[in-house]
Amino acid sequence: MANSIAAIKNYTTILDRVYQREATSSYLNSPARMARAGRNAKEIMIPRISVTGLGDYTRNVGYKTGSIDFAYETKAFNYDRGIKLLADVMDVEEAGVLDCFVQAGAELQRTQVAPEADAFTYATIASHEGVSVTEADLSKAKATDVLAALRSVTNAMDEAQVTPGSRYLFITPTLKGVLDDYSLANPNMSSRVLTRFCRVVEVPQARFYTKIALNSGDSEKFGYAKATDGRAINFMVVEKSAVIKFDKHVASRVFSPDELENLDSYMMKYRKYGIVELMDNKLAGVAVSAAPAA
Repeated sequence: MANSIAAIKNYTTILDRVYQREATSSYLNSPARMARAGRNAKEIMIPRISVTGLGDYTRNVGYKTGSIDFAYETKAFNYDRGIKLLADVMDVEEAGVLDCFVQAGAELQRTQVAPEADAFTYATIASHEGVSVTEADLSKAKATDVLAALRSVTNAMDEAQVTPGSRYLFITPTLKGVLDDYSLANPNMSSRVLTRFCRVVEVPQARFYTKIALNSGDSEKFGYAKATDGRAINFMVVEKSAVIKFDKHVASRVFSPDELENLDSYMMKYRKYGIVELMDNKLAGVAVSAAPAA
């Protein structure tokens, strides 16, 4: 794709940026100790442990004998993406924006890296084997319909003994607005189901699909798009400890023209290598509501 860097005439210092939100899935990032554990291998091994329950103690026999089951769950890194951005040295100098790569790096993070990371995270969770996706057309739903759907999810998680203090509700801004308007107009009506989540996070629909396709960059098709069999997600409830999510390697560097053998250009390279996965024994901590297939 050809660069588009206009020559300088008269300009202001105000940067005209496209609208875009920062990453919304960062609340699910795994603790640093997990990232350290996965530093030196293509796969990581997660320990799983279970123990036998209690039995009767009798004075003439003593303790009943149980067992400890300790095994490892292997997870492979599943995200490896990057880009190389070039700008001819004359284009940059004639535009009078020698700091353009500082701005371009920030723009890359905000408009490309963050949205794709969100979309990949939610799609990976929703499409994971064993995660049930409830079909619901909430395009014209009332707040009471959304609240009832959320109560059904929280009831199921409560009965499954899923930890309530670290449950996140990810929901589209449209449905969150329906709930907000309902609470404002009906202060005496109950919306206490929302207290069953430690945080409510709004996710733009453009990042919220059950499946996505990561474009390879061939034929100048970059970024991601909804997969042909993907569906729009209404909301997703995730208990944080059910998710494995961290970046093993992130590299970003700007090269000057003197460092490039064949090009008289500035170059910025960016690469991100990581993992989004679920704990197989904690799938009860994930629930997804999605629109019907088109």
